[in-house]
Amino acid sequence: MLMMPPAHLCVPCKGSRLLCGLDYCPILQRINVQNKVFAEAKTEVFGPSPPNIFVGHVGYPIVAVGAMASEIPVEDDPRRMFGQPLDQIIESRSKLFRSAVKREVLAKDRYISDMQELVLSQEPVEVEMKFKYAPKPEVEFSPMTQPMGPIGQLESYKITGNAKIPKRIDSLANESVKTMTAVKELLYRGYDNYYLTRVLSAGIFGDSIRKRLVPTRWSITAMDDMIAKIYLEAIREAPEIQDYELYTSYYLSNRYVVMLIPGRWEFENYEAWAQGTTWNLSDSGTFVTKEHEPFDGRTKYAEQQAGGYYASRYAVVEHLFERRRQARAIVIREVEPGYMVPVGVWQVRENVRNAFKAGATKFSSLEDMLSYAKHLLSNDIGVYLKNDVVLSQKRITDYFKF
Repeated sequence: MLMMPPAHLCVPCKGSRLLCGLDYCPILQRINVQNKVFAEAKTEVFGPSPPNIFVGHVGYPIVAVGAMASEIPVEDDPRRMFGQPLDQIIESRSKLFRSAVKREVLAKDRYISDMQELVLSQEPVEVEMKFKYAPKPEVEFSPMTQPMGPIGQLESYKITGNAKIPKRIDSLANESVKTMTAVKELLYRGYDNYYLTRVLSAGIFGDSIRKRLVPTRWSITAMDDMIAKIYLEAIREAPEIQDYELYTSYYLSNRYVVMLIPGRWEFENYEAWAQGTTWNLSDSGTFVTKEHEPFDGRTKYAEQQAGGYYASRYAVVEHLFERRRQARAIVIREVEPGYMVPVGVWQVRENVRNAFKAGATKFSSLEDMLSYAKHLLSNDIGVYLKNDVVLSQKRITDYFKF
């Protein structure tokens, strides 16, 4: 029997960097084998394709690129997936077939233009996919992306429906507009992060010669970071909140406690993986990681938490931007043993968003808020406070009352 790597390697790696030294992730391999697949083996699929594609990262800069399609509509929007039980997510996503064609990331042929047309559409598009061989009926799980259905080598592909592409989007795509410029404009026009992430991955914007595909898992974190930085330009100039605010959310055996504290922008994110969870199958007890960002931002990638950190920060920044306020923020994520299958960082983002939607419990002092928070957490709150940066820093207001 294969021994599982220790938590101090698995939690920051999450199957992506192979820190254990193996040439595959034993945890993801076991999950992919054990989970039931509901899709039937097929060589042809006719049906709706969500306005999305998948761009792989293995072998970069030559990667697998493909559309997705099913014979029945399959939910692809994480905002509407939130709240669904795990079995429903797996069953639904297992019916979403994927095509795979190898392309260099700078490729600009007809196949790539078809993929870009799908991504730009605001509604699902009817497609026809024929595979050389029937794809194996299996679901692929990832810490970054939603569960992915069967993947097969494409023989032929055809868009049979009409893509509904907004005129302004089409114009920006043809004007060689820089990605950051286009993202900022579309963000303020009301386009959400999921649409913009797909656009980034498909290589829609930028100089016509340098436009390139971006692996899906990279584009998710890149867009979370990009939008957060756009919002933070305004947040750092905004008034501070006045109360101590606590928010909570619980979904898919993930508990979130979000605390907003009066003060200048600062962010701290904790992840506590209980023994028996996806990335902590060792016998060493709960494993806790922490990442911190000061007022001026951070310059190093959040190695300990990767995409989960940026998804959490994104949701907090979005909330503060909508309020035109700034605050010191602490997010504590406790992952319980029921979380045995990774479904992607969307659940982090949507859990924190859901916490804000549920509304705040307000306190007049930090002591009262922490006293309340400790009854919501599975771990002793001291586990987090002993490594805290946000609360441990002394400020002038701690010495003087104005």
